[in-house]
Amino acid sequence: MPKSLGYMLTWTTYGTWLQGDQRGYVKDGEILPGDRLLNETNVTKLSGSLVGLSLAQRRTVRTAILTEAGRLGQKIPALAVGSNHVHLVVKYIPKPIGRVVSHYKNAARLALADTGNTDRWWTKGYDKRYCFDKCSLHSRIAYVSGHSGNPRINPGAKYAWSDKGPVIGGTI
Repeated sequence: MPKSLGYMLTWTTYGTWLQGDQRGYVKDGEILPGDRLLNETNVTKLSGSLVGLSLAQRRTVRTAILTEAGRLGQKIPALAVGSNHVHLVVKYIPKPIGRVVSHYKNAARLALADTGNTDRWWTKGYDKRYCFDKCSLHSRIAYVSGHSGNPRINPGAKYAWSDKGPVIGGTI
């Protein structure tokens, strides 16, 4: 497999976007249509309450992810933290994606715990979309940046990619 320039990661808050969800869902990298019976079955299997993030909690998650990225030495050209999910576009680093996601989910969980919250925050797993060329990278950055109302990096900016990360207002 050729080295990717980066990838888009997505994970959800606990119980808010289950397999079968009417909005569609991702399984094994494939987007599938809603399935009411599957969703109802998954709801009955939840061991806790559905988790939504307040605006203050979303800011806490954003700060934790950015801090962890600095610790990992990973560039983040786009980040959107919503009430029920996180989208993150990151530059490639030579570390398994599963470990990278664990770093970010754990950093956010620990930051939220520091605010006195001890709920189960995240679902198991995550979705990943590789960016093997500048076009796919730009497309995913634009997608994440388009999540209006979410604290994110450089909303609506156009990016070009350099070794130092995104170049705001550049061309691809």
